[in-house]
Amino acid sequence: MTRSTMRAGLVFCLWSIASACGAADTITLTLNGHTLTAEVADQPDERVRGLMYRDSLGSEAGMLFVYTDDAERRFWMKDTRIPLSIAYLDAGCRIVKIADLQPLNETGVPSGRPARYALEVNQGWFAKNGVTEGSVVEGVKDATKKP
Repeated sequence: MTRSTMRAGLVFCLWSIASACGAADTITLTLNGHTLTAEVADQPDERVRGLMYRDSLGSEAGMLFVYTDDAERRFWMKDTRIPLSIAYLDAGCRIVKIADLQPLNETGVPSGRPARYALEVNQGWFAKNGVTEGSVVEGVKDATKKP
């Protein structure tokens, strides 16, 4: 077997693995005139894993957790090394609570009210961009329109 044949086989295997695992879907969200690219966690295993085991998150990036019902949510930072802020959103995509989350802290931070979505970003991003409780996050509904 030649090196080029082995290289082509390796590329195909890596492509197959990536396709099977599925790259995270991303969407563009708009908050108070600022855009953010968010990975979508809409499956149970994606929501459990969240941003665990990562060392960084892009400055204009985040993760949107999508649920099919409205309920009080509680997030913690088990195995999550990045300081984050979280916004809990109701079914109308309005922020009902913003809180800071500390790395590796396993104390749950409740939404306080029913929430359909949660958005995690780098700690301080909401404050820096003037996003407050009551703000509406545009683009969230696009996360629920999968082909």
